[in-house]
Amino acid sequence: MKWNPNLYDQKHGFVSQYGEDVIKLLAPLKNELILDLGCGTGDLTNRIQLEGATVMGTDFSEEMIRKAKEKYPSIKFTVEDARNIDYKETLDAVFSNAALHWMLEKEAVIKSVYKSLKKGGRFVAEFGGKGNVEKIRLALKNILAETGNQEIAEKEIWYFPSISEYATLLEKNGFQVVYAVLFERETLLADKDGVKNWLKMFATSYLENLDPETAENILDEVQEKIRPTNLRDDNWYADYVRLRFIAIKE
Repeated sequence: MKWNPNLYDQKHGFVSQYGEDVIKLLAPLKNELILDLGCGTGDLTNRIQLEGATVMGTDFSEEMIRKAKEKYPSIKFTVEDARNIDYKETLDAVFSNAALHWMLEKEAVIKSVYKSLKKGGRFVAEFGGKGNVEKIRLALKNILAETGNQEIAEKEIWYFPSISEYATLLEKNGFQVVYAVLFERETLLADKDGVKNWLKMFATSYLENLDPETAENILDEVQEKIRPTNLRDDNWYADYVRLRFIAIKE
């Protein structure tokens, strides 16, 4: 999936804004070595650096990393596959915000994080949990199926686990889960076409092989379908559910 870093920064700044609370959970210390996994355009990576830690950012998207380097040239940013990172037990912490739900080979990611942390190091993250954007997701899939795009509708591009499912994976791979919470966080979208813009940013894998007119019609139908549940006082909201955790390498 190709990312649009400018649209991401202009219309979806809430991703980084909500990540501020995850940085508080991380509680970075001066001179700690921390990796921001799935760093996007680097805003939270920079925030961690401002706390005095030595931080690096990595993302699978070349477009996002290019933008991050432009914005924060003093930070080391690299394009990496989260399944294959190996910092050889040098990291004090791995931080991740709004990224793990894109990583469908979740156990491979957990294993590579484990290999990269020092003993006693922490893995601190927030991502989409069970039920995340369910109304938007189901509306999109239903309308794709209804318009003859059943094969596309059956694609799964996100991983939204329960606490027990993800905690079990972490513990199976050597982590001790010391904190985990699943919570609803309805999220205000930017403008009058908030849901359409959200889908154009985050659901392009469902739309990229459709002709532009068909894709636009489907987006209109999705937005109309969820109007009763996701529009209030002329503001669009995404029905987010987040999973937040701290896990320690034993």
